[in-house]
Amino acid sequence: MGPSGCGKTTLLDTLAGRLGPDINEDGVILINGRREKLAFGTSAYVTQDIVLMSTLSVREAVYYSAQLQLPDTTPLAKKRAHAERVIREMGLGDAMDTRIGGRITKGISGGQRKRLTICIEMLTRPRLLFLDEPTSGLDSAASYHVMSHIARIAAREGMTVVAAVHQPSGDVFELFHSLCLLAYGRTVFFGEAALANQFFTQSGFPCPNMRNPSDHFLRTINKDFDEKIVRRSRSRRKTAAQAIEILVHAYQSPAYSEKTMSQIAEMKQINGGASFRRREEASFSTKLIVLTRRSFVNMHRDIGYYWMRLGVYVGIGLCLGTIFYQVGNSYSSIQTRCSVIMYTTALLTFMAIGGFPSFVEDIKVFKRERLSGHYGVAGFVISNTLSATPYLAIIAVIPGAMLYYLTGLTKGADHFLYFVITLCMCTLLVESLMMIIAALVPDFLMGIIVGAGVQGVLMLNGGFFRLPNELPKPVWKYPFYYISFHKYAVQGLYKNEFMGLTFPSDQLVQANTTISGIQVLRENLEVEMGYSKWVDIVILFGMMVLYRMIFFAVVKIGEEVRPKMRKMRWR
Repeated sequence: MGPSGCGKTTLLDTLAGRLGPDINEDGVILINGRREKLAFGTSAYVTQDIVLMSTLSVREAVYYSAQLQLPDTTPLAKKRAHAERVIREMGLGDAMDTRIGGRITKGISGGQRKRLTICIEMLTRPRLLFLDEPTSGLDSAASYHVMSHIARIAAREGMTVVAAVHQPSGDVFELFHSLCLLAYGRTVFFGEAALANQFFTQSGFPCPNMRNPSDHFLRTINKDFDEKIVRRSRSRRKTAAQAIEILVHAYQSPAYSEKTMSQIAEMKQINGGASFRRREEASFSTKLIVLTRRSFVNMHRDIGYYWMRLGVYVGIGLCLGTIFYQVGNSYSSIQTRCSVIMYTTALLTFMAIGGFPSFVEDIKVFKRERLSGHYGVAGFVISNTLSATPYLAIIAVIPGAMLYYLTGLTKGADHFLYFVITLCMCTLLVESLMMIIAALVPDFLMGIIVGAGVQGVLMLNGGFFRLPNELPKPVWKYPFYYISFHKYAVQGLYKNEFMGLTFPSDQLVQANTTISGIQVLRENLEVEMGYSKWVDIVILFGMMVLYRMIFFAVVKIGEEVRPKMRKMRWR
């Protein structure tokens, strides 16, 4: 406990093994008197920041989490019953079928979201439960009921609860057995919570009658408003900074330091507790199925994920189809067909930035659940790909069919099929690219700017705005032209469109009366004809897989640069 900025969360992160890479750790951590490494199911951490999937209901959020955390040997009916029991224990029975809500819909209140987060982390009944500000957003009655329930479960299950609390009520304060009081990175008191009042009294800062002890402690050591003075005796007053120095000196005095060291020595000698063995969890296939189903539901309910884009695409498709209605086979239609193909490819890919805020929210949820050990990076990447593919196919097929037949592009089911497959590959590929950017730039405004910039550069080198042989060879043609997916998408669609067609020759040219589609590809558009259009599809597919693998690597490397979280030696 302590004022804001005193180091409560940092200490909690240290004990839970979640320190960032820029923070050095010094000290000894013992669990049951031994060096232990926290494994899945043995500990849980409820962070101060609430990160939940806003489109799910309370029941769905806890039930999906139960399927991810509880082993396959537990029947689904028992998982559901256990999830509902935990929900009711946290007083969320009336809100069980209410959606969590977020940036689009209101949903449940902030206090209910905090309790829901606790529900999710308590599903496995962990032996160590870390709570960062569990009472924030709750009124005094809700705070007491939640914390008293956690205390009862802890007593029944043999659970140790370590909580960072800003300012608990008197009833909540009495629930805790031990107290570590911090003030600006310094330990003011550590010991039994019931003895803290006595320590303050002996140090010259007695708690007034009828005042909550926790309020008195925090008022005494909060120096953010140092113009307020703290009474030390009837004749003298001290500022909060002076009070902190007095209390720290008293805590470090031989009378208390010897008591603290004896407690630490007793802890080191304890070796009778059970070891923290890894608990059984769900299989990879079960997690993959659950994650795919949950992601599919989230994408279906989040209007900003795909549905708004689909509406824009349909509107643009109608506009494009009516503006370029039935382009025909005149010589001028060559440029018109190229414009339609490039605009369609560029628009469908560029609009992927519209779903970037949803990508960021998904990655935040993933990081929270990943830190808790619910599932791994591979499960997240694969499930996201599987759940997104049907929606991206709809986005490609419906607007693609509208503009394809309205503009009168090359007839034939095989040509249309190639057209929509290419569009689908492009949307999958760009979503993979935006997922990489979301992992590197979690701020959605900066991410949209970066994503738009990257796509703009790739688009310029796609071979439409400047023909391939006219691109400056350093940098722009080598390597940007060959790493731009627009090159393979546009050239594949060019081949799909022009091969087999003939056009009347330009009136200014008297030598020929017609020009073939192959001539257009080779001479006018400078398309590489050494391979078929299906090779372009394979290259796009390979780039999509490569981008997903890069996303996987970025997330894994992000874990590796947090050695305190994954490789910390528990001592």
